[in-house]
Amino acid sequence: MASFSPTLAALFLATLLVLPPSLAAAATCTSQTFTNNKLYSFCNDLPALNSYLHWTYDPAQSTLTVAFIAPPAKPNGWISWAINPTATGMIGSQALIAFKDSKGAMTVKTYNVSSYGPVTESKVWYEVKESSAEFSSGVMRLFATIVLPKNLKSTVNHVWQVGPSVTGGVPDKHEFQTGNLNSKGRLDLLRGQSTGGSGGDSRTKKRNIHGILNVVSWGLLFPIGIIIARYLKVFPSTDPLWFYLHVSCQISAYAIGVAGWGTGLKLGSQSKGVQYSVHRNIGIALFSLATVQIFALLLRPKKEHKYRLYWNIYHHGIGYAIVVLGIINVFKGLDILNPESKWKHAYIIAIAVLGGIALLLEAFTWTVVLRRKKSSTSTKPYGGFNNGI
Repeated sequence: MASFSPTLAALFLATLLVLPPSLAAAATCTSQTFTNNKLYSFCNDLPALNSYLHWTYDPAQSTLTVAFIAPPAKPNGWISWAINPTATGMIGSQALIAFKDSKGAMTVKTYNVSSYGPVTESKVWYEVKESSAEFSSGVMRLFATIVLPKNLKSTVNHVWQVGPSVTGGVPDKHEFQTGNLNSKGRLDLLRGQSTGGSGGDSRTKKRNIHGILNVVSWGLLFPIGIIIARYLKVFPSTDPLWFYLHVSCQISAYAIGVAGWGTGLKLGSQSKGVQYSVHRNIGIALFSLATVQIFALLLRPKKEHKYRLYWNIYHHGIGYAIVVLGIINVFKGLDILNPESKWKHAYIIAIAVLGGIALLLEAFTWTVVLRRKKSSTSTKPYGGFNNGI
């Protein structure tokens, strides 16, 4: 049987050096939950400041219930969500600002932002029926129910912001980075749509890239590599071709999977306080097992070696574990990303096709093996003589 190629070893080592691993999961508003189990009609991943907005609008009562989620610029900072009835920017916005008071408790106050100078607590043009806030895991959550004017259109200008500090009960000015300047848009209260500044869909693209890379690697290429190894090696004429196909497929899967982790690492750093423990823990197990499996190729004994049987048991066991965990984690990731149903159905069909091919090949190869055993038995000597000769 073929030994491990130095070229493949070099490819593997290059993969380890070039691609950064990541096991972070992408965050979306649709998978967020609240301590009070509150449910909202709509939610949007806002395009700036790693923020999320949940809301329910009752036009008959003109009430708007919101939950605004964002990491403050610093732990003792503040977050704000506002409606601007007269313009698209900060000036004129009617703001709700959440921060820690002098006793360390979270509070929500209202501000009519009329200038770029220090803000002063004041009444706003809508009625605040109730408000509250909480802070945990580096993320602040602002909750409020407000009553809007009866003549207000269902599409409004909204502004959101985060700041680094509070002095004497007064929120200090925010930074003027790209995210701070782009934190504004239009909000359709009835249709559940929010538009924002430039680059608003960049996080969505990164999440999609993260998902595609990991579906291709853990969810497709690893199973295909196992199918190649299990069924092609039954035929002597495919040796050593099956081995190189198997190794190439698995190393490619590993490289793409690590690239997927790299995008996940970036997304995780942009989604502080939002974690998916099961998806993350399965990711840890997958990356660990796959790394051990790839390194095992460097230690693969020759087939006549006395330890080859134990290596085979370990290699096959870990390989099947990777396939099972990989498919499970793909479905976990799809639940988190919540794409259109057609993408989930497409992956289910792909896995079903691979499973069907594996079943057919399993039956075929067992037939070949049993025929070989029968043929071998019929030609064995009997009583020291070959068929009486």
